[in-house]
Amino acid sequence: MTIAVSAAFDSGNIVVHRVDGPQDIELSIRKDHQSDFFQWFHFRLTGAADQDVTIRIVGLDASAYPLGWPNYRACVSEDRILWTRTETSYANGTLTIRHRPHSNGVWFAYFAPYSMERHHDLIAEVAQEPGVDVEVLGQTLDGQDLDLVTLGEGERNVWLYARQHPGESMAEWWMEGALERLCDPSDPVARRLRQKARFYIVPNMNPDGSRRGHLRTNAAGVNLNREWHEPTPERSPEVLHVLEKMKATGVDFALDVHGDEAIPHNFIAGFEGIPSITDKQLGLLHRYKQVLERITPDFQTEKGYEVASAGTANLTMSTNAVAERFGCLAMTLEMPFKDEDNHPDELQGWSPERAKALGRDCLAALLEVMDELR
Repeated sequence: MTIAVSAAFDSGNIVVHRVDGPQDIELSIRKDHQSDFFQWFHFRLTGAADQDVTIRIVGLDASAYPLGWPNYRACVSEDRILWTRTETSYANGTLTIRHRPHSNGVWFAYFAPYSMERHHDLIAEVAQEPGVDVEVLGQTLDGQDLDLVTLGEGERNVWLYARQHPGESMAEWWMEGALERLCDPSDPVARRLRQKARFYIVPNMNPDGSRRGHLRTNAAGVNLNREWHEPTPERSPEVLHVLEKMKATGVDFALDVHGDEAIPHNFIAGFEGIPSITDKQLGLLHRYKQVLERITPDFQTEKGYEVASAGTANLTMSTNAVAERFGCLAMTLEMPFKDEDNHPDELQGWSPERAKALGRDCLAALLEVMDELR
């Protein structure tokens, strides 16, 4: 049987240079459209059942985050349900993946993909739940719908949104876990949250980049998380639609869910450098992080991004822009593409299942600070 590599499917991304037998497969990663960003890969290998395979992905010294490759292990699946990690090494700009598939179809990815089809299944499922509304905020540049899920009857306005950077697929796995909990009528945390707040949830802010197999940008090659100062219909309609809805509802709490290529931990980035920061905002930020760290061993506060000094925040980024505009608690949650080093999992590393569990735990932490938001 002929060995072949393909990526002509939802979120697929790979360039095939050479397939000269199972031990000599050379690939590279296609850049985001109209952008120099590249890091996300997702491809299928066929015809190599029960053979030792060596795959080399070259040119990664020019990738978006070269520090993301050391100690990284590629994700692999034969049923596209269970994603595990396989032997991977990195040197001199080349990622080398070694694997022995059991069948003639095996998928490799930078992280377990979250397809647009699964997104539509998620939206369809939650739309059937009592008290849940789904609306389309508008269309993307590729003509896809930008979905908003709303639920809850309380006075506080809570915004959760994910995948501004489409290659950070763990963010929508997080969303699936959060929505499953919020829609569970037997969950006391969910019942209380829905009594206290109205939730506005955008599970995928970048459908075009997700389907195209981008790492960081939309169909125009624009990084949406640098558009929150002045989004436009031509460059960033996704941000424009969400921000206009935020202005209509107000925001008391906002969580922007992401993934980080290099740091092998879950952590929260705040808004410490915004011009109008208040002691109340800072207190809520520290309180939420402390509560989440107590709830789950998969969250920590020692490792993360450098904190911006006073007045130096980048107001084009959503967390800073939302905290500044609405005077609320706004945060960026980062999850790893690698493993969570404090509690490693040899089989799966950081995984969809753990991302979903963290989504549920983040809601439990929110309940503990909810009464302090106003």
